[in-house]
Amino acid sequence: MTIHHHLSALYRLPAHTFPGPDAPTDGLPDAETVAWRITGDVYDADEDWADAFARFLAAVDTTRVRALIVGAWEEAYDTDPSPVIEALLAARDRLPALRALFLGDMVMEECEISWINQTDVTPLLEAFPELVEFGVRGGSGLGFTALRHTGLRRLTMEAGGLPAAVVRGVGASDLPALEHLDLWLGTPNYGGDSEAADLEGILSGARLPALRHLALRNSEMQDAVAAAVADSPVLDRLEVLDLSMGVLTDDGAAALLDGRPLTHLKKLDLHHNYLTERLQDRVRATLIPAGVEVDLDRDDADEYKGDDGTVWRYIAVGE
Repeated sequence: MTIHHHLSALYRLPAHTFPGPDAPTDGLPDAETVAWRITGDVYDADEDWADAFARFLAAVDTTRVRALIVGAWEEAYDTDPSPVIEALLAARDRLPALRALFLGDMVMEECEISWINQTDVTPLLEAFPELVEFGVRGGSGLGFTALRHTGLRRLTMEAGGLPAAVVRGVGASDLPALEHLDLWLGTPNYGGDSEAADLEGILSGARLPALRHLALRNSEMQDAVAAAVADSPVLDRLEVLDLSMGVLTDDGAAALLDGRPLTHLKKLDLHHNYLTERLQDRVRATLIPAGVEVDLDRDDADEYKGDDGTVWRYIAVGE
């Protein structure tokens, strides 16, 4: 599976793409009513992203803009978004109402998720202390330094492989308002070099007192992740646990069921899994009578057996 659709909304606002360089800018929606998507082209760009953003600043009352989506920048497969970040930092005083920012909204036709070059995104959070939501797509070159941010409620990092240093950086950050954390851990084939031990800062819950929705997904080591979550302090306060999109087998599901109780959850999302019917039945029998919504859909979880008997299993989003 790859990403075929751009974000349709951010901060509960519908996404609206700012017109290209040759399109009129009259009749634009009110500044505060949409999530503005500023985009260029990865290949043969007619306009740099920073130039598109400059046109946006001139055409829209940015003092009322609440959500921004950064789309494609030129040669994203070979160039990180440093100029994009510099432009956003330079305009921070013109964006006093900004509450949500997503960096790298590209689909596979523009740039495969593992090809998207990123950089350290911490300066964006430091420059916008009022941000409530922040998301980033692409793990290559991604950096995240431990920080304190008192406003952030939702943090999303989508990648075919998330660097271990980023995972540890999130876990070492003080995020007292964070309610929703979504990390796509990925596979070593695409830079996902974290281990279950790197999740310790997150799973202790010590710096995440408001966390209610935890997604640690799209992981090749999903069994080890499930086992670590099963005995973690943070589990007791969660309402939603999402371990979907990865290589979760009976071993991981059994460890999860044998750990701390899960019956307080509102939802357990395990879609795209490699569980046998026996373990699926055990999950249902344990949680559904307690009122827990369970997603065990595995229609897109393909596995292949080689001529030597080796079974190959895959995460949902890699390249």
